[in-house]
Amino acid sequence: MSALICGSFAFDTIMVFHDHFKHHILPEQVHILNVSFLVPDMRREFGGCAGNIAYNLNMLGGEGKPVGTVGDDFEPYAKWMDECGVSRDHVQVVPGSYTAQAYITTDKDDNQITAFHPGAMNQAHEIDVSKIDDCTLGMVSPDGRQGMLEHAEQFAESGVPFIFDPGQGMPMFDGDSLLKFAEQATWMAFNDYEAMLMQERTGKSLKQLAEMVEGVIVTRGAEGSEIITRDASFQIPNAPVKAVVDPTGCGDAYRAGLIYGLMNDMDWQTTGRIASLMGAIKVEQAGTQNHIVSTESFAHRFEKAFDYRF
Repeated sequence: MSALICGSFAFDTIMVFHDHFKHHILPEQVHILNVSFLVPDMRREFGGCAGNIAYNLNMLGGEGKPVGTVGDDFEPYAKWMDECGVSRDHVQVVPGSYTAQAYITTDKDDNQITAFHPGAMNQAHEIDVSKIDDCTLGMVSPDGRQGMLEHAEQFAESGVPFIFDPGQGMPMFDGDSLLKFAEQATWMAFNDYEAMLMQERTGKSLKQLAEMVEGVIVTRGAEGSEIITRDASFQIPNAPVKAVVDPTGCGDAYRAGLIYGLMNDMDWQTTGRIASLMGAIKVEQAGTQNHIVSTESFAHRFEKAFDYRF
C-alpha cells in the first residue's frame, strides 16, 4: 500500500536573537518601525508538511509519496530526500520560482517573528492526483489554497480514501468550504485550536463532524489526543519523552503514525499510540527532519511505553 501526501515543501531558516524584542520594538513607535536584529545563531532546515510527513512515514517502514510543487532552488532538499529514501516521483519543479521559505527569528522570550514566502507552493493545483495510479490512501495537508481544494475533489472522485488535515491552511477557508472538505474526506485531523475553528466556522460539533467521516483526530498537546468516531471516542495518552527539545514538526510526525496505522488496518487505540510515539521521538530533537529511529527500535520503545506489541 502507498499513500500520496499532498502538501508543502519548505526551507525553514531559523535565527536566534540573543536579546528581547520588547527592548527594541517600542509600542508607541510601531507606525515608523525600522529595526534590525543581530542573529549570531542560524540554521536552515528542510520542512513543509508533505516532506515532514513522508520523512516520518518512511522511518516507520510505510510507503509515503509526497506530492507538491517546488522551485529552482530545491536541489539540496532533493539530495536529502534521496539520501533518506523518500520518493520524489510526484515532486514538480515550477521554473522561475523559489521553494516555499519561512524565515523565523526567535528571541530570549521564545517570541517569534516569521516571514513566509509561498513561492512554488501556490502552483500545487498543477498536479492532478487523479492521474497518479499508485495510491491507496491520500492526504490533503497545508498547501496552496487551490491545490488543497482540487486535490480533495480529485481524491473523492477517484474513490481514494483521504485524510483532510488543514493545519495552518485553515484561515484560507470559510465554513462552506470546510464542510465540503468534510463531505469529501474519509478522516479529518486537527490540533485543538484548529478543531475549535472548524466547529465555529461549520457550526458543527466534533461529534457531528465524526458522523460525516470515519474518524476525527484531535491532538491536545500535553493532554494527549482524542479520536472520535460515529460510535466511540478514544483517549490516546502521550508517549513518554526523554527531553522536550523542539515541538516544531510534532504534528507532522503524529500524522505519519496515523497514516501508518490506517494503511495497515490497525485499530484506533494502536494507531493513535503509534502516532503519539512518533510525536514524542520528534520532540526530542531540534528541527523537523533530524530525528532517526529504526523500525526495530520503534517497536521496542512502543512495547516499553504501552506494554504491548503492535
